[in-house]
Amino acid sequence: MNNLTEKTLGVEDIYQGQVVNLKVKEVELPDGQISTREVVEHNGGAVVIPYHQGQVILIKQFRKAAEEVLYELPAGMLEEDEEPSNCAQRELEEETGYRATSLEKVSQFYTSPGFTSEELHLYLATDLTEYEQQMDEHEFVEVEEISIEKIEKKLASGQFKDAKTIIGLQYLLQNYKKIK
Repeated sequence: MNNLTEKTLGVEDIYQGQVVNLKVKEVELPDGQISTREVVEHNGGAVVIPYHQGQVILIKQFRKAAEEVLYELPAGMLEEDEEPSNCAQRELEEETGYRATSLEKVSQFYTSPGFTSEELHLYLATDLTEYEQQMDEHEFVEVEEISIEKIEKKLASGQFKDAKTIIGLQYLLQNYKKIK
């Protein structure tokens, strides 16, 4: 197999933000040619599949980039040096008002590695107890509990558009009989 690695020759910082940084990287391609890559750097985050008595707890929120309200699994960005499991528990509590006694890591994945370094850690949360919803300032969400049957129908009809949510719900549908 050929070496597919691209060697970074230089980096130009374009933008430094609170959520992302944008860099343009000059790279040497495997065949020796020079090219550029635009990279959005992101700390990554955690996504939670809250499964409670045959129901999945989802949030609905407006996403400006998509210009629509989306169903999503609770998720959030990792704080500096934060363990993904701590982030998952924090986001579950903040966004849904539930705490999980059991939090199991089931996967991790890059959201779109063609242009961003964002990597998400996916957790299954079970044995949930009601807590207190404590959303971040400027965060507006609605919590909705949806049965497995309705989740299956909504997935099949394309009603979920958020990739992390689709991945998490597909995992749950493949495994929920073992989880009960």
